[in-house]
Amino acid sequence: MTLFIRTLAVISILLIHGGLFSIELSAQPAEDWVNWESPPVHPLEKVPGSSLMLAVNTADDQLEVHDVANGVPEHLYSIPVGIDPVSVRAFSSEKAWVVNRISDSISVVDLVRGTIDWTIQTSDEPADVIFAGDPIRAYVSCSGTDEILMFDPSQARPVLLQTLNIVGEEPRALSTSPDGSLVYCAIFESGNGTTLLGGGGDFGTSTLAFPPNVVNEPSGPYGGLNPPPNSGSGFNPPFNGATGTPPEVGLIVRKQGADLWLDDNGSDWSDFVSGPQASLSGRPVGWDLADHDVAVIDTSDQSISYISSLMNICMSISVRPTDGAISVIGTDAHNEIRYEPNLNGNFIDVLHVMLPEISIANSHDLNPHLPTTGSNVAEDLREISIGDPRALVWNSAGTTAYVAGKGSNNVIRLNEDGSRDLSVPPIEVGAGAAGLVIEGDWLYVLEHFDGSLAAVDLTTGQVVGRVQHHDPTPTPVKEGRKFLYDTHLTSGMGQVSCASCHVDARTDRLSWDLGDPSGDVELFTDICNMGLPLAAPGDCDDFHPMKGPMLTQSMQDIIGKEPHHWRGDRFGIEAFGGAFLHINGDDLPLVGADMQLFEDFLASIHYPPNPFRNLDNSLPTAIELEGHFTTGRFAPEGQPLGTGNAEIGLDLYRNAGLDGGLQCVTCHTLPVGIGPNAVLSGFQMQTIPDGASGEKHHGVVSVDGSTQRNIKIPQLRNIYKRSGFNTTQQVNTAGFGFLHDGSVDSVERFLAEPAFDVQSDQELAHLVAFMLAFSGSDLPEGSNSNPFEPAGSPAHDTHAGVGKQITFDGSNNTNPQSLALLELLRQEAALGRVGLIAHAFQAGVVRGYFLFGNGAVMQSDSIAESSIVSALVASASAENEVTFMAVDEGSTIRMSVDRDLDGFFNYDEVLACSDPADPQSTPVGCGGFSFIRGDANKDLSLDISDVVSTLDLLCGGAGDSDCDDAHDSNDDGNLDIADPVALLGYLFSGAGDLPMPSGSCGVDPTTDQLECTLYSCP
Repeated sequence: MTLFIRTLAVISILLIHGGLFSIELSAQPAEDWVNWESPPVHPLEKVPGSSLMLAVNTADDQLEVHDVANGVPEHLYSIPVGIDPVSVRAFSSEKAWVVNRISDSISVVDLVRGTIDWTIQTSDEPADVIFAGDPIRAYVSCSGTDEILMFDPSQARPVLLQTLNIVGEEPRALSTSPDGSLVYCAIFESGNGTTLLGGGGDFGTSTLAFPPNVVNEPSGPYGGLNPPPNSGSGFNPPFNGATGTPPEVGLIVRKQGADLWLDDNGSDWSDFVSGPQASLSGRPVGWDLADHDVAVIDTSDQSISYISSLMNICMSISVRPTDGAISVIGTDAHNEIRYEPNLNGNFIDVLHVMLPEISIANSHDLNPHLPTTGSNVAEDLREISIGDPRALVWNSAGTTAYVAGKGSNNVIRLNEDGSRDLSVPPIEVGAGAAGLVIEGDWLYVLEHFDGSLAAVDLTTGQVVGRVQHHDPTPTPVKEGRKFLYDTHLTSGMGQVSCASCHVDARTDRLSWDLGDPSGDVELFTDICNMGLPLAAPGDCDDFHPMKGPMLTQSMQDIIGKEPHHWRGDRFGIEAFGGAFLHINGDDLPLVGADMQLFEDFLASIHYPPNPFRNLDNSLPTAIELEGHFTTGRFAPEGQPLGTGNAEIGLDLYRNAGLDGGLQCVTCHTLPVGIGPNAVLSGFQMQTIPDGASGEKHHGVVSVDGSTQRNIKIPQLRNIYKRSGFNTTQQVNTAGFGFLHDGSVDSVERFLAEPAFDVQSDQELAHLVAFMLAFSGSDLPEGSNSNPFEPAGSPAHDTHAGVGKQITFDGSNNTNPQSLALLELLRQEAALGRVGLIAHAFQAGVVRGYFLFGNGAVMQSDSIAESSIVSALVASASAENEVTFMAVDEGSTIRMSVDRDLDGFFNYDEVLACSDPADPQSTPVGCGGFSFIRGDANKDLSLDISDVVSTLDLLCGGAGDSDCDDAHDSNDDGNLDIADPVALLGYLFSGAGDLPMPSGSCGVDPTTDQLECTLYSCP
């Protein structure tokens, strides 16, 4: 019997026999831990004026509190917070703010009592918080909405004061000037000044009309030659003539200086991007990329300015305390360089950019020991490389800084001028180094993937202490994750990995041309067009090696969604083994058991809650489509698109025959959006058997309107993340949009292409609204008996209510809005769509609860105790707060009452002196053993002989007992005549059960001075 089943069995017996209600339980949820692969931002914080060190435990949804008075950290206690905490900042010596990425919330934590004091609701995917200004304000970056929220942290229940809109994609890490007058925000997906010029449209099919094929323009730098050369007048590597004519494709250009747009051959496309001929690329004259890397907020008036053109992914930001110099670390991509052999092992730079207050930016390569060309170096050089930098900290003197590599699992030292100090070897730390704090001669490192906090003695450069936090991450995730991130393990120079482009298992928002002119044609062996009688151009082609630019695709939920790549040219994840050799520059491809570990890890990744869905996960009927504009198909282009109804959008998607009489859902099946894993057979779709490696065969079509004849029908769940490119506007925050190469700027533009028979901008708005709300599942199921709406594959999506929190503290116990929110979450939990948990501060400790069954009963973290929802709310006060939270249904038990899933509830373990965060530590009683209440003679049964044994102990001089707890029949903590009287009442007078543990072995749930040092339970 598994521990989880044992736990549920105990609850069932307790509640059924207790007469509360009877309910049939599922034996095991699908998952007890969900992986959203949330990246830490500022996960480590020293509390001012104390010896406390705070660390977010993202995997376990806890804030870990340590004492570092003696240098080496000592773990004190854990505080349950929201789902996937990624940052923590101390407001005072008694208060800290924890940023919860999936919960879209801030947990204001009381460090003295060890509990949540209040919950602040935020916009989508908050990333960091910092305190600055006069008076002090809290600034919270929200990466999902490109906003910074401002609160007054001095209030007991902080309310939103102002929302600051950031012109940039995904603002995350925060820092302040030494005097607190300025707030700096690193824009994570800042871009690198690259965009795509169209060249791959097949306009003869009347499928696409935008963007124009400007690469083919006779007045262009190459006279319309497509693909254009990348090395003088030829190709590097040389073109393999045996492959035949390559397809016409788009071209990536990069901004150099103020208004110069060049390709990788040095040719100038400026006139066609922003100059007088910009209309030939579908752009207005003066079109530009903002390329904002750092937002600078003046706290005196909240005005915003920007620092630009530093790098592509701005991962962290810090300020030197002595002079206010700004430090930004991250990576810069070379995606404008064409062809895989020219990028192998060397496609990004790892950078530190310093910006003194009055000076130009000073950029430093953090791997100066590596050659600027080539793909592979000796192992000893790889081991000193840093990859995926996520944290930087300066010492108090401003003379030395340290940078943590999440991918390289090391910490490097920087000189005062910001350059890498190669005279000092890197400090080797645990996996996923993502947070740093320096305190005197001690450096503390948050090891995210290992779930631990390390202490480094800077006098020796060695790790001398480590605290292991409780980590519920499943073993397959921990073992397979390194093949995505580990730059030393998976690359030839130690600085890149798959995560260099698939950042945090997602995307860098760029396109790359990873073709190979010297390569060979690969045969197309899959099923084309799902067997449907689709229109010309007919059958799919073999795969030409010069495939042109392709958008980086997310790695979320890709297993079971095969084939892979935009062209469907990789049958399964196993076919990517060669990428470790040919793109990362590693010594060997990834194969066999290692590839299986990688696949198992990828299979765990879920899409997060959709911020556009209603909290009950239903589709919204009114979405304000901010940032979406008319395309010119109906009203003149560039006007706000207005409001869309996602429910109407779904109906249009399923029933309007928008694609030449076919439905959108015919190809983009629900709930994922990919093609069906089926082929037409007669008048219905027939599921295609799995391949030799278990791979599926989702639809590949030849009718998407591009020169790429083979396109796998793409999933649609991250469309709401792909904003910022819109050629109806002059200033853009992204250079790539939709279609396989990113050439179609916006989702509304794509839906307005000639392929789709939309009738108005209002219909377009409804469809855009549905696209934004697409992820989340809970959509109509298709059937293979209906070829117009075939069955779709299951999705690793998340209910929109998951993570939602509300704290009651006496001030809002009767607030109608608060109670309505709680009731909505309770109803969803009663339906089994989410779980509902609560953490309540009671009698000086935090207690856990979860909604059991379909009513209002809240089972506590002590097996013998329960409450109801309304009673918990009523019990809340200013010193006894109760925080409710919706969680993924399978995580309910773990996140509320049994943290380590060992089958013993948390508070019962505390009372029994075992560790609720250690599955190897199970209750044996504070005195050492389990027992049966009243079983004084230890024969595992209750009868008159037990009464006699207790009387002998009390009156007959029987000597000391080795299990006083068994004699204490009334559990009052004393041994006296009341104990045999209580046992007699149970045996003969129907007085009811004895206190727990009665009837079977267990531990004493109450704290007293009695012990049990010897008892033989079965």
